[in-house]
Amino acid sequence: MALISLPEWAKKNGIAPASARQKVLRGYLPAVKIGRNWLIEENQPNVDNRKKDNKTVHGDLNV
Repeated sequence: MALISLPEWAKKNGIAPASARQKVLRGYLPAVKIGRNWLIEENQPNVDNRKKDNKTVHGDLNV
């Protein structure tokens, strides 16, 4: 279990650091806060649970 900074994880997963921080604050991503820094597991997947037209959006695919 290797922990990396949230901005580093966001860059690795192709999302903005602010979006990653919002996911953590809303409870969609498990992360720990040490001081003023958020840390997250390096291999934590980025899951997109948004809904669009009664379908779940997964990245570029509509399921």
